[in-house]
Amino acid sequence: MNYQETINWMFNQLPMYQLQGASAYKKDLTNTHLLIAHLHNPQEKVKCIHVAGTNGKGSTSHMLSSILQEAGYKVGLYTSPHLKDFRERIKINGKDISEEFVTNFINEHKFFFESNDMSFFEMTVGLAFDYFAKEEVDIAVIEVGMGGRLDATNIITPLVSVITNIGLDHTQFLGNTLESVAFEKAGIIKPNIPAVIGEYTTETKPVFLAKAKECNSKIYFASDLITENYPSDLIGDYQMHNKKTVVEAITILNTQKEFKITPENIKSGLLQVVKNTGLQGRWQQLGQFPKVICDTAHNKNGLEIVLKQIQKEKFDALHIVLGVVNDKDLDEILPLFPKNAFYYFCKPNIPRGLDASILQKKATMFGLKGEVYNYVTDAYQKAKQNAANSDLIFIGGSTFVVAEIL
Repeated sequence: MNYQETINWMFNQLPMYQLQGASAYKKDLTNTHLLIAHLHNPQEKVKCIHVAGTNGKGSTSHMLSSILQEAGYKVGLYTSPHLKDFRERIKINGKDISEEFVTNFINEHKFFFESNDMSFFEMTVGLAFDYFAKEEVDIAVIEVGMGGRLDATNIITPLVSVITNIGLDHTQFLGNTLESVAFEKAGIIKPNIPAVIGEYTTETKPVFLAKAKECNSKIYFASDLITENYPSDLIGDYQMHNKKTVVEAITILNTQKEFKITPENIKSGLLQVVKNTGLQGRWQQLGQFPKVICDTAHNKNGLEIVLKQIQKEKFDALHIVLGVVNDKDLDEILPLFPKNAFYYFCKPNIPRGLDASILQKKATMFGLKGEVYNYVTDAYQKAKQNAANSDLIFIGGSTFVVAEIL
């Protein structure tokens, strides 16, 4: 198989949460342990930082990678989902894994994957660790896909575990209370390994403390610490929390003899996250007149912050290109959106995309008015046609909507 055939096979033949939703979720790590044994445990050859959280784990992972790159290290970065090309998920020093490596890996192990019903995510995690081990990275930043305790990435013993924050998302898998979600995320805390918690609530702090005590792990609550407010090229309001979390994780890493990261490395790394890692879709400006902003925030916690930031912008009229996936709790997120905007309702081009007419009907109940479009790109083009130079266009609601625009 060539690269495109390989990617098509991965997407179409195997369970994949981004396409299928609940039916792709596996309840234990049996398959993952089977896979890494088959690959001769590449994860044991790679030093790692493990990053979980409801929101901000992607930005946090990219910030960590950028800082470590500025300090001169060869840095692996594993994140999900991708926006345009599958290879964005696996990078070394900001450069995507090669098409050849992906194709050779899948072709070599295809029979094993099929024989053991490996999921898309399990295969991809195996690919990432195999690649990082063979390329002999100095350190890899590993982002959890979903949850933590049962996530396929949770086969590592990292140098430090990072949990950005806890919110109610993916409740059909992780539970519908903050405590239950925190329990799943806290599953990445390992015995005697320090843990950094970015943000906590009265409900989640006891869960983290209990897990840290059970594991005899030192725990650091970044939001309680006084750290320098470094500027960054990631300018979303929510990045304030992520920066504090990142600085604390780097501080802990510096206590381990093999790493030396200076304040200058932190400063330059945070200023060059996009350049160093290729991160996209975080309060990203796509146009000036009219101003066009896209953001991948897609749950209540993330959208609250992004929508508050929109209201700080200066504009005459607000145009919102909005699409979501079909398992999104619309009663929870739609009340957050401003009524004084015109909406362009659209469906992300994936099987889980919610029909735009259903979204419009539900949005109308919350006083949100707009038109329905069959495609994200059609909605965006119409917004650009309608918007004056002094207006603001916002694109969001789903990672997949942003991906189609980018």
